[in-house]
Amino acid sequence: MEMTGKYVIPASREAVWQALNDPAILKQCIPGCEELEMTSPTEMTAQVTSKIGPVKAKFKGEVTLQNINPPESYTIAGEGKGGVAGFAKGGADVHLEESPEGTILTYNATAQVGGKLAQLGSRLIDSTARKMADEFFGKFTEVVGGEAATETTDDDELDAGEIAAAQDAAVDEAPVLLSEAVTDIEHAVEDKIHDTEEKIEVAAGKGVLGGPFVWGLIALAALIAVLAVLN
Repeated sequence: MEMTGKYVIPASREAVWQALNDPAILKQCIPGCEELEMTSPTEMTAQVTSKIGPVKAKFKGEVTLQNINPPESYTIAGEGKGGVAGFAKGGADVHLEESPEGTILTYNATAQVGGKLAQLGSRLIDSTARKMADEFFGKFTEVVGGEAATETTDDDELDAGEIAAAQDAAVDEAPVLLSEAVTDIEHAVEDKIHDTEEKIEVAAGKGVLGGPFVWGLIALAALIAVLAVLN
């Protein structure tokens, strides 16, 4: 997987650089980040909980800063392991450029996933990664510059390929979301049926509306109606 992005942050390049090396700020901005600790000037350990489609896992990993050229650029590389969910590893080249609006942050990232995550499909993984990047830079810009992040493109227009990829990702993810919704409905129906059965037993014991036989027919009809809706 490859991904690029460009964001305008309303803050000086020095301020943005310091924030990119501040674990407290990074922890606030990384979606699902539970722990982030700098173990050396160029190394950090992290624990992040992330959900990609139906797969949710807690990743523990290490991050290393390389090719450091303050306050202009560095390369960040890391690897995280999520148990049975699989693993993710990759890196990103980050570049900061001064501009009249503040600082232009550009990144070029590559990543590789394995295990159960690799079975989800590249489109779903790519769309999730893009969403997480937008969440990170939105929060990062809010913390550092006090404003919402502005993502830029070379022509200030949405790329048709990105739109198509997002649409395909939505189509790929739809069956998973539908399956989860049906499962939730089934559980709710089971609870309702169980509750109804208890009430029927109480009412039948009292001989209400014709006794157990009539209540049994009512319960059977209700169950058939529910199954017909689900199907």
